[in-house]
Amino acid sequence: MTSAMEPGMVVGFCHPLLDMTVIGNENILKRYDLKSNDAVLAGEKHMSIYEELTKDPSVHYSAGGSGQNSLRFVQWILEEPNSVTFFGAVGNDRYSEILKREAIRDGLDVKYQYHSDIPTGTCAVIVTNNGKDRSLCSNLSASWNLTDDHLEVPENQKIIQNAEFYLVTGFFLISNPGTVEKIGRIADERNRPLLFNMSAPYIFELYFDSVMTIFSYINIIIGNAEEAKAFAFANNWETTDIEIIASKMSTFNVGKEGYRLVILTQADKPVIVALSKYLLEHDSCGWGLVSTFKVPEIADQDIVDTSGAGDAFVGG
Repeated sequence: MTSAMEPGMVVGFCHPLLDMTVIGNENILKRYDLKSNDAVLAGEKHMSIYEELTKDPSVHYSAGGSGQNSLRFVQWILEEPNSVTFFGAVGNDRYSEILKREAIRDGLDVKYQYHSDIPTGTCAVIVTNNGKDRSLCSNLSASWNLTDDHLEVPENQKIIQNAEFYLVTGFFLISNPGTVEKIGRIADERNRPLLFNMSAPYIFELYFDSVMTIFSYINIIIGNAEEAKAFAFANNWETTDIEIIASKMSTFNVGKEGYRLVILTQADKPVIVALSKYLLEHDSCGWGLVSTFKVPEIADQDIVDTSGAGDAFVGG
């Protein structure tokens, strides 16, 4: 590997959303019947919130959506422009113009598929309680409509076929299971790592069959304790012990190369890391099958905003 990163060395797939963030405006929460620390899908009563936020002089735009958030952090770490390519679907409107502008500003190479009949996905982010609470209200819209023919465009196909690392999310899996399986096969055939962000407990409660169709391709899994418990419950493992779950996940339905890394967060409790036997045999790091890593404490006054914290962790 050379010191300069190749374009699209890291490739990710998810639902792109234009995040619109305002800080300290509790009146918006009341007007739209939103909780101070929650995440909901927009209903009819929420649809005017996005236009309202565009008129707020303090609004901050960012290229959001779980996978795109993570890739922005990957790009920040790697520094070399266009090291990371993101695939997703957007509308052909002013929101997608802002979204692309912000993504490019962060150094991403974005390959959006544009739809003229569906608006760009948006997410209202209302930060309150001195940064400790954030209320997310998402209108997924066009973001759910990435089609495989966009990935078969020669330029896009070349990027996907030459990537060194692939990232997909549980959110993207439920809208594009066939696409994720295709990416998994490509990663497997090329012996490149596939990272899966578990995303949310309901993925494993409602879409477990889709998860299992791609599970053997996954080399790195990152999630939190609640997502891990939902996965264990779906498998009838009859345990809520996160270390046991992590250990079982690291060896469960592993593909032909037989290796998997599982990383589970527990808020301010230690991060659990499990390595499959293949990694233990081929890595000199000296970790045991399951290890724990203490989470550094952060003073309350240093917390600016918790939105995207999990996505940032995945990006790291």
